[in-house]
This record gives sequence, C-alpha cells and structure tokens, in this order.
Amino acid sequence: MVDINKVTKGPSTGLFPVPTVLVTACLEGGDPDIVTIAWTGIMCSEPPIVYIGVRPVGRYSYQLIKESGEFVINIPSAGQARVVDYCGMVSGRDVDKFKETGLTPLPAAHVRAPLIAECPVNVECRVRQNIPLGSHDIFIADVLAVHYNKDVLDEKGRPDFEIIEPYGYCSGEYRLVTKKLGYYGYSKKAE
Repeated sequence: MVDINKVTKGPSTGLFPVPTVLVTACLEGGDPDIVTIAWTGIMCSEPPIVYIGVRPVGRYSYQLIKESGEFVINIPSAGQARVVDYCGMVSGRDVDKFKETGLTPLPAAHVRAPLIAECPVNVECRVRQNIPLGSHDIFIADVLAVHYNKDVLDEKGRPDFEIIEPYGYCSGEYRLVTKKLGYYGYSKKAE
C-alpha cells in the first residue's frame, strides 16, 4: 500500500496553471478595451469553441463583450507579463490601456474588437452563449479566425511554443509552461 498524506481543503479554483490572456472588446463607434483574463479555455474542437470567464461587476470589458457579442483572445508571450498584469489592475473606464501600454491595435477580420499586434497569437470570437455562474459569467464563443505572427511559426507552419513562450496563472503567480514533457500518443509508442 502506498502511504500518501493528503490534506483536504474546501472547494476552490484548484486547477492550475490556467492560461493568461489579454481579451479585447469594442462597441461600434467606441474605443477598444483590454482586460486580463485567466479563466479561459477550449470547449470543443469541431466546431472550434472557446470560453472566457469575466466578472460582471467592476469589469468595463464585461459590458463591451455582452453588448457587442464578440471579442478577441490575444495570447501574450512571457516578456509581456508586466503589461498583462497592468491591464488586469486598471479599468478601461479610466485608462486607455492601448495608449498606456504602447500596445498596437490591429483590425480583425471578422469582429470589431482589435487584435493586439504584439501578442503572437490572436483568436477572433463571436459569443454563442452567456452563462451567469456566480462571481463570473461565462462567454462561450465560436472561433472565427486565428492569427499568428509569422515569426512564431516553425518550418511546417505550426506554432513554436519555445518562441511564443505562453505562460499561466497559478494561485497569484505567473509561470512559464513551455517545458515539453512528451507528445500526444508517446506513451503508446514506447510499447
């Protein structure tokens, strides 16, 4: 028998790491906003569907996403962690985050919300469903297009994670997630 000492705690958001992204949103004729989001992920691959969790209280971008029905998930590199943290600490009601951070908005192909040029990956999304859950509402969205900076693609056109350097949020800390441990199906190839 294996002797494992476990400590049981109450319910919490014990999943980690979670992706750290910048989400852009914009209403027609309005200025775009950027919000830092850590509650995000993939829900389905065919069709491609993703989600973001946003606090309805106190988040300017929440109203922009809810009213516009669209947003862009911008995946930053580790070198952008300070900017990402800043965008999560100030409100777009009070601050033009593009101006303050020096980030560059680029027109998207399918939505009003801009891409962030400096982020190596941008995912255009249209909201399919909004589910209020408690502290956060979940916006479930169809992926309309994914954009990559050319310099983060390998010779076969696939994303190179060593170059992108995505990172996650882990209990109040930002942590790199780039170390490769294996690949899909590698456990069966060893047989």
